[in-house]
Amino acid sequence: MYKLLPTILVATALLLSETQHSQTAIARTCTSNCGPPPIQFIPGQRINVEVVNLTTNLVEMQSIPDTDPVAITPGQVVYLGRGGSTEPNLSLMLSDVNGLPLRVNILKPENRTLRIELRPGGRQPRDRTIYLKDDGRVTVF
Repeated sequence: MYKLLPTILVATALLLSETQHSQTAIARTCTSNCGPPPIQFIPGQRINVEVVNLTTNLVEMQSIPDTDPVAITPGQVVYLGRGGSTEPNLSLMLSDVNGLPLRVNILKPENRTLRIELRPGGRQPRDRTIYLKDDGRVTVF
């Protein structure tokens, strides 16, 4: 009995501390300070993709697995056309040639335009991937 006493005391203390600080979480629709809605396009819709290098360095962009890396100079805008029901998902890998971290902003300035802004900063890893899924959703990794 004396060997079980410390175990019982610890379990009781954990149980009591958990019940005193527990709060019920209820899933609700966001009503304030929700942030911007996720960027999404109509599946199969033809869209324009703009990649803008707003850094002071050369950035390489590669469409995985389709192309070799393409250099984007500072201030340059690269335009890609995407869409149609026969095109698969688009995956773009982006990296600063000097190994500096990039911060990626994705915007939808017009109904059928995806703008990808590359800015200095951000966090590691240095390479970033933009994934445009065939269901219309856009994700940054």
